[in-house]
Amino acid sequence: MSLTATLKNWLPMDGDTFATNEGFILNVFGYEHPEKRVIAFLKYIPSKFKELFSVRLLDRTWHYGRIELFRAEKLYTAKNYQTFLKVFRKNFPDYVYHCPFRNKDVISAPLAKISRVYVPKERLQRLLRMKRLDKLQRMTLDFVDLVSNASNVALEDFGVHGSIALNMHSQKSDIDIVVYGSRNFRKVEEAINKLVGEGTLSYVFNNRLDAARRFKGRFRDKIFMYNAVRKPEEVTTKYGEYYYMPIAPVKFQCKVRDDGEAMFRPAIYKIEDYTPLNQNSSLSKEMVPEAVVSMIGCYRNIAKNGQKIEVAGMLERVEKVSGGEVFYQVVVGTAGSEEEYIWPV
Repeated sequence: MSLTATLKNWLPMDGDTFATNEGFILNVFGYEHPEKRVIAFLKYIPSKFKELFSVRLLDRTWHYGRIELFRAEKLYTAKNYQTFLKVFRKNFPDYVYHCPFRNKDVISAPLAKISRVYVPKERLQRLLRMKRLDKLQRMTLDFVDLVSNASNVALEDFGVHGSIALNMHSQKSDIDIVVYGSRNFRKVEEAINKLVGEGTLSYVFNNRLDAARRFKGRFRDKIFMYNAVRKPEEVTTKYGEYYYMPIAPVKFQCKVRDDGEAMFRPAIYKIEDYTPLNQNSSLSKEMVPEAVVSMIGCYRNIAKNGQKIEVAGMLERVEKVSGGEVFYQVVVGTAGSEEEYIWPV
């Protein structure tokens, strides 16, 4: 299939990766995208542009073909996102899009600027067809095979992400896989927990979010991570269906009522028992949020049904463009403040 055909038929899904004509590599964010554009976040910066970006970069470099790449030390801070926006606005304005439904600028690449797309599911199938594999590629397939058998989730519902997917991995790279579908994700989560209990795998916790999510571990001598991506039939909203109006920062505790979409990005927690933690967060009955939505990936899947969480974020009024439906939610990861979070209680 030609690249043009691939782009023409591509349905951008969260976690897909793409390279641009200028050599930037970005990850698709979420499932709602304007026509002929993709909302994304910047992951790798070509060395020839690194001086434009006044952010702390990792010492390590990557190579995409002949292009040397750098990566920000912290990808998902509000400050870095605003820096990326500023650089794109000044030097590559095509990569900035003013969203009329949120009334804010976002990083978004025009399809015309995209040179190649890497879909995790397709990259795994490519690995499975390869006759010559290096050590890390072989270990990745062994890991996926182990988890597939233990969870009874078909290989077709897995994908490979990160540097292995782009064929720019090194001995320092991790195994980064994708599970398609919420039910499949829960099966894999249960299977990995069982494999840890048997001693086949072990968890790696660097902080309390890792301990809550249990998405990271060790397989043989290599770190693995796994995350969820919606199946096409699980994408139920389209770009432009709702207006989002920020109201005020709030800080509160609540109980998770429904975690059925908490493993995705954005992560959606349906909530109840809203309890304000300061006077500014006291709300009238009609403004009490029904959901917490995290735009930041590290807050995926950190609490299950019935568990309590503490949240700091932006209260939003959400209104259906066609009229009628209005509800309230709290967004974590607005790129406007570093003081937004979700913590298990």
